[in-house]
Amino acid sequence: MTTTLITGATKGLGYETARRLVAAGHTVYLGARDAARGQRAAEELGTRTVQLDVTDEASVLAAAKTVEADGGLDVLVNNAGIAVELKSDGESVGAVETTADLMRETFETNVFGVVRVLHAFLPLLQRSSAPVVVNVSSALGSLGRVTDPATHQYAYRGVAYPASKAAVNMVTVQYAKAFPGIRINAVEPGYTRTDINGRRGGQPVEQGAEIIVRMAQIGTDGPTGTYTDIDGPLAW
Repeated sequence: MTTTLITGATKGLGYETARRLVAAGHTVYLGARDAARGQRAAEELGTRTVQLDVTDEASVLAAAKTVEADGGLDVLVNNAGIAVELKSDGESVGAVETTADLMRETFETNVFGVVRVLHAFLPLLQRSSAPVVVNVSSALGSLGRVTDPATHQYAYRGVAYPASKAAVNMVTVQYAKAFPGIRINAVEPGYTRTDINGRRGGQPVEQGAEIIVRMAQIGTDGPTGTYTDIDGPLAW
C-alpha cells in the first residue's frame, strides 16, 4: 500500500488530488492547517488527516512524527501555496507596489514551507522502497515563459508569486541531485479555478490535478529533477 501526504489538501487541487489517489489505492493523509476542516474533508474522501501548517516548524515536525508512528511515507505532494499579491479584482500587485514584507509572506509558504516539509519528511521517504516528491509549481515560475511575449505568462506583472515558484523549481532540481533515490519533480497544473486566484482559472480542478496525480504515481523508474505540465516538459 502506498502512503501519501498532501499539504494544503482540504480544498482545490489538493482535495481533488487526494480523491484521485484514494481511488488509485493510496492511503492518503490530508495535511490541513485547520484540524476541524481536515477532519471534515477526510470523512468526505475516506482519507486520514494530520494537522500541518507549512509555516510552523512545530506543526510540521509533529505531523512527521504522526505519519512515522502510523507506518511511514512513500509519496509527498507539496501542494500548499498562497498568492497574496493578487487583488480582489484579479489583478496582481506589480513591481512598484511589491514590498519585502509581501515577498517574505509569499516565500514563507511557497518556498520555505516546501523546504520545511521536505526536511522533516525526508527520513521517512528514504525508508520507502519507491519514494516520490511532487512540488506543485506554476508556469509563472518559468523564466522562459515570462520572458516570451508569445505566452500568457509574459503579461503577468506580479513579482512575489512567480519568484516563489521559480525558487520552488530550483529547490526541486537541487534536492533531486542530492537524493537520487527519490523521484523529485515540479509540476505545473495550469490555470485552475481555485481560491488562490479567486476561482478565475480557465479549467476545473479535475483537469488541473491530472499532472499531480500522474507524477505522484511514477514509481522508481520515473523521471527526477523535471518540470512538466500535462503536455510534457516546460522551459525552466
